[in-house]
Amino acid sequence: MDLPALPKPITVDLSRAALIVVDMQNDFCAEGGWLHSIGVDLSPLASAIEALETLVPAVRSAEVPIIWLNWGNRPDQANIPPGLARVYDPDGRGEGIGATMANGSKVLTKGSWGAELISALTAAPNDLHVDKYRMSGFWDTALDSILRNLRVDTLFLSGINSDQCVYSTLTDAASLGYDVVLVDGASATTSPQYCHEATLYNTRQCYGFSTTARDLQTAVSAYPDTCKERS
Repeated sequence: MDLPALPKPITVDLSRAALIVVDMQNDFCAEGGWLHSIGVDLSPLASAIEALETLVPAVRSAEVPIIWLNWGNRPDQANIPPGLARVYDPDGRGEGIGATMANGSKVLTKGSWGAELISALTAAPNDLHVDKYRMSGFWDTALDSILRNLRVDTLFLSGINSDQCVYSTLTDAASLGYDVVLVDGASATTSPQYCHEATLYNTRQCYGFSTTARDLQTAVSAYPDTCKERS
């Protein structure tokens, strides 16, 4: 499959590719979730949510695996180092990972409302789910083993926040030998816009490529049926 990309167009074997969707969870994206409760403006995420609503089904229809990579921490946080507990809570006010929200949900804790996929996006029965416990989805998880069992070597990365968990996962993937493509438009951040722009720049400069959600959706939708069979 030929795909418009930066810094130059690329050719991708979709039978060796996967779409990773990072952290599209209530605590990050929904009103009443963690970030909303501490005053973070969620409006920059709206366009990425809208793009993923159509991109995910299109990619799935091309028989490319969809991997939902989400925070799903242990309730006892036994594997969470103290520094990570201060994420979005630098003053230690008790508003960080594992804190109990007004609705009773514990921030990014497995089984909680906040850790669930947002209502705008729907996982299919054959999609894969991986819980993560760091900014990168490769640390202390089964992600690498799953990808290698699928014989995947090209990763399309999407989700939020593009400059944090998406980028951490992308750089680790590149270091592990995967070809990485950041999907602009289907990734976004609540950080200042220049953080997203810097992420795109660094991805193209040092790690791989970027494409747009629209270009990826167009390309996979046009992919011949005869080429959809995975080896």
